[in-house]
Amino acid sequence: MASSGLGMLLEIESSAPRILSPPPTLRKDDRQGVTQRLSDFELDEFKSFKSPAQIPTEQGIQPSVNPPSPTPSALEGQAPTPATEGRPMGWDADRTTVSWKVKWRVLSTCLMQFGNGMNDSAPGALIPYMEEHYHIGYAVVSLIFVTNALGFLSVAPIAHSIEQKLGRSKSYGLAITSLAVAYVIIICQPPFPVVVVSFFLLGFGLALNLALSNVYCANLPNATTALGCMHGSYGIGGTVAPLFATAMASHGIRWSFFYILTLGVCLGNIGFSWWAFSNFEKEETAEAQRVTRSAGHTAVNDVEGPTRTQILKQSLKNRTTLLGALFIFAYQGAEVSVSGWVVSFLISYRHGDPSRVGYVSAGFWGGITVGRFLLTRPAFKVGEKIAVLFMMAGAVAFQLLTWLVPNVIGEAVMVAILGVLLGAVYPCSASVFTKLLPRHLHISSLSFISALGSSGGAVSPFFTGLLAQNVGTFVLHPICLGLYGVMAASWLMLPKISKRSE
Repeated sequence: MASSGLGMLLEIESSAPRILSPPPTLRKDDRQGVTQRLSDFELDEFKSFKSPAQIPTEQGIQPSVNPPSPTPSALEGQAPTPATEGRPMGWDADRTTVSWKVKWRVLSTCLMQFGNGMNDSAPGALIPYMEEHYHIGYAVVSLIFVTNALGFLSVAPIAHSIEQKLGRSKSYGLAITSLAVAYVIIICQPPFPVVVVSFFLLGFGLALNLALSNVYCANLPNATTALGCMHGSYGIGGTVAPLFATAMASHGIRWSFFYILTLGVCLGNIGFSWWAFSNFEKEETAEAQRVTRSAGHTAVNDVEGPTRTQILKQSLKNRTTLLGALFIFAYQGAEVSVSGWVVSFLISYRHGDPSRVGYVSAGFWGGITVGRFLLTRPAFKVGEKIAVLFMMAGAVAFQLLTWLVPNVIGEAVMVAILGVLLGAVYPCSASVFTKLLPRHLHISSLSFISALGSSGGAVSPFFTGLLAQNVGTFVLHPICLGLYGVMAASWLMLPKISKRSE
């Protein structure tokens, strides 16, 4: 009885029709939840590990021969398959490059930003000594910020072309060499007009290496953390520079000798960045071919895409690019204005000792460093767009306290807390811009944002100096409050981040 029941069960099971072409299954690694069938090129990777199958033929049993893998040039001539048509076409070499090389490159960007921070924070402590040496006032000494801004602006339209013609390592070499030349000129303590011209070279070099570093770190897998480390290194440089500058100048050492330190950092960065980013373009090409083979999509858009002029025009018309440049312009303007003029404000209105209040600028940059290392990760978890709004609200509050509290020690503490709140804003905003921008516009748009936006760190201090000459250095605070308003308005006007980007 049992055997007959088992026979009926087997008969029923065997009578079911065979499924010759089962429907495609859902891939677990598909984030978009789209049913996709693995492409033949992806299966080639698994075929190489199996022995040839035995296929019976009329002549006998012969091993099957796998067809040769298609070459990248052959794949470029094929149309995208439905399975890959909706995927992002961009890629980044360092998403699969060996980790040690990525770490050295991130370290190189951190060291370059360390030198940039030293450069940007030193004038705040050295301006009183420059005025005394050259017998000039606030308005004249502010010309260094004007030429610095022109240097930043000159990079905006050509950064992408420089990177395309020279490559990444040589572009870094050009940027840092221009910094080294400017430092040599300043160390010689030439007439003030020559110092003003040298700040143009500083602006050019700073803008170029900052744009390239932002593009590199923003395209790493954990972009927010990488940007936080990079700009945190900028804060470290901004912290130590006023300490050294104030200590040297207050002990009778010529103010221009401080730039011997920044020159040493530059010389080290030239060699290290050249080594770290060597063969960067070759690795990009190899990775492009690997992605083309595994994903099975065409790479013709990457090879025969828009021209540089067309990419630049698309970047200038992009809403995120324009609002991002305005946001960074206001942010850098507030940051460098506080760093450059808060010491003069404390000397003029709080009667502080120049040899002591010079360290307040170091406290501000120390706060920026702490903020970039400690707040970027929590901001990423909360959401960068929301976190930036809260940090800007706190910055407004502590800027008002710095203006209204008539106590040097209290204001020094407020300035440090202000630095903490402003510190994480830059890396968070760079991460948001990267998510909103199309991949093919990353280099052009982020370079434009970095170059044009960072010129605010020169324009705003210049106008602060002009007004301070006629009204007083207290104008620092209303100018910064106005810049925070511009930041908030441009931030709220940014497009929403899609679920896919998040």
